[in-house]
Amino acid sequence: MQFLQEYLVRLSESPEARRLEECVRAGRSTVLKGLHGSSYAMLLAALSQRHELSAVVLAEGYESACYLYSDLSNLLPEGQLYFFPSSFRDEFTSFSQQSEAIIQRNEVVSQQRQLQERICGGGAGIVVVSYVQAVGEPFAGSDVFSANSFVVRVGERHSPSSVEERLHELGFTEEDRVVKPGQYASRGSIIDVFSYTESQPFRLDFLGDEVDTIRVFDVDTQLSTRKVREALLVPNVDRLSHGVGEETLLQLLPRGVAVWGWGLDLALKRYGKSVEASAAGLPVLFRKETALREQLLGRVLVEVALSPLDAGVEAITFGMTPQPLFQKNFSRLADTIRSDASLGYTTCILAEQHSQIVRLRDIFTDLSLGSDKYKMLEMSLREGFVDERQKVNFFTDHQIFERYHAAKLRKRLQVHDPLNMRELQLMQPGDYVVHIDHGVGVFEGLVREEDHGVVREYVRVGYKDNDTVLVNIHNLGRLSKYRGKDGTPPEIYRLGSGRWNRLKQKAKSRVKDIARDLIRLYAERRAEKGYAFSPDTYLQESLESSFMYQDTPDQESTMLAVKRDMESAVPMDRLVCGDVGFGKTEIAVRAAFKAATDGKQVAVLVPTTVLALQHYKTFSDRLKEFPCRIEYLSRLKSASQQREICEALKAGKIDIVIGTHALLRDSVRFKDLGLLIVDEEQKFGVSAKEKLKALSRQVDTLTLTATPIPRTLQFSLMGARDMSIIRPPPRLGSRGRRGGGGCGGGGVRRR
Repeated sequence: MQFLQEYLVRLSESPEARRLEECVRAGRSTVLKGLHGSSYAMLLAALSQRHELSAVVLAEGYESACYLYSDLSNLLPEGQLYFFPSSFRDEFTSFSQQSEAIIQRNEVVSQQRQLQERICGGGAGIVVVSYVQAVGEPFAGSDVFSANSFVVRVGERHSPSSVEERLHELGFTEEDRVVKPGQYASRGSIIDVFSYTESQPFRLDFLGDEVDTIRVFDVDTQLSTRKVREALLVPNVDRLSHGVGEETLLQLLPRGVAVWGWGLDLALKRYGKSVEASAAGLPVLFRKETALREQLLGRVLVEVALSPLDAGVEAITFGMTPQPLFQKNFSRLADTIRSDASLGYTTCILAEQHSQIVRLRDIFTDLSLGSDKYKMLEMSLREGFVDERQKVNFFTDHQIFERYHAAKLRKRLQVHDPLNMRELQLMQPGDYVVHIDHGVGVFEGLVREEDHGVVREYVRVGYKDNDTVLVNIHNLGRLSKYRGKDGTPPEIYRLGSGRWNRLKQKAKSRVKDIARDLIRLYAERRAEKGYAFSPDTYLQESLESSFMYQDTPDQESTMLAVKRDMESAVPMDRLVCGDVGFGKTEIAVRAAFKAATDGKQVAVLVPTTVLALQHYKTFSDRLKEFPCRIEYLSRLKSASQQREICEALKAGKIDIVIGTHALLRDSVRFKDLGLLIVDEEQKFGVSAKEKLKALSRQVDTLTLTATPIPRTLQFSLMGARDMSIIRPPPRLGSRGRRGGGGCGGGGVRRR
């Protein structure tokens, strides 16, 4: 990072930066030209750190603001940088407030007086990243905020009942278990509170009438993540203020703070139309466009725009150009680095993950590019650029590989129970569900019922003779979606008849026999010697680098675990759990290719013909640039085509075969099967799994599923099978833009 800090110093001392500083301190607005990629963030960071300039930065919209904040978070310390979004979606696509955005706003709102003092008192500059819609949304002033929040500290005297009473007064709702901001739950001497100031809830533990400990804990695991000395408990204050004592971000910050922005005139016009069209449905009174325009014109503006808000201002031109287009052509990249080095340019390649740095170094070594010709930094920016005047190239790995880049924000809320909630939202009245205690019933929708003065939400499940059971929305674990033979309606039992319990007991006795066989099978697999695959080759690194998305931390750890298992002499038996779209197929592609490069055959078993064709297209597209033959076997193939595929498999001419139950036929023989991948295991019947047991005794097995059946999950949890979990991917993704650029958000794409 020393090189980066040295560059920021040089940039801050450049004639253009000095001129910009003079204009801001003299109260003169300016227009910036010649900035491309993340050079805008670099310039902001340099002026904030070196010249102690504070700024409010208005991006083009929410996503652009996220990416700018993500860039600046790599360049500025945490205490200097703040993110201030609107509590509503961009351009009011939804009239409901977003809890995560309120938490992020409150980081600024809760420190109103401190920020004013820090800015007026000098020192390092404060940067607040926002956008027009966000600064047009008012928030509760410091007096209102203080009156509607309170701080609990370790060692203070508070009885649990008094804290509960105060929480109720502030508008917190009592629940059995806290899952989102604005809720609290009480259990004896423990009170859990989800405040609108943190992305995780607090757990207050009382010893009598004294606060003994305060912990922050994870909603999913209920485990503590850290201890704290105090907890700021804040409800959604904006809903309590009713327009009294409200102000906007521009009113909060001193007038000497400059406003940086892109195309503010157009952004204001777009904002005005959105507010006018949505005013009737908004619970918050947004400031009018004319009022915001007046506030902005009363400040020092630093704009990037063809038609600036303040016409006739001075223009300052920088010498930045966009990162060149390489299209994954590493020879061209190496030639560019060599050529620029001969002209006195320093090339710095930015990669967020260490694994990418290792891949690039290996590629450059193979291309005979010396390490003295370039520098590598383990950090990420949205877009690379070339500073022609300082003779520095900043290239990003995701643009080189044409991969998607995700913005990173602090104070992000966890996603809870995505599978259960998704299934619940997709259910229609009349669908069948299974209650763990009462058996198969009919889903009749969601209802609200009052329980001891508290309104709770329940799932209504119908049974025989018009009986119903209400299941609390926070106890969804007691329900599961019914999965049976298509077209065959299940039997609905009468509540209290005992038939469901007898059926469960019968099933348990059969499960014991099955479990005994499975334990024996897994013990044999552990004891037997399998094939130890070779470490990654250049081909493997090239395949992984070509993935268009940036690996999530869970994807990366899962792939490392799969490789570790494959390179071991013990046959792999790993279960990978993750929802649809979370990257399980990419794990399968990489594992299959690793096996194929070692000369082993791979079988990918899927439950349906449609999924077989889908996987065939995905595998073929990802491996089209590599010497790997892929085929699929299903009923869509003619009898002669199926015979040809079977003969080719037996002769070892096919590397990867994807198929349905057809792969389990006796006529299918492999020359040297090394890896079996089973997708959606829960959809295969008992007979299919018996054949799988014989097929997979000595080969590595990788199972992919979004909904593991209880037996499979139980074996994973008890250690008989290894398990990896892929949780939600990044919410924002932006592909490295080709050519031109500027500082705008034109390259933003949703994943």
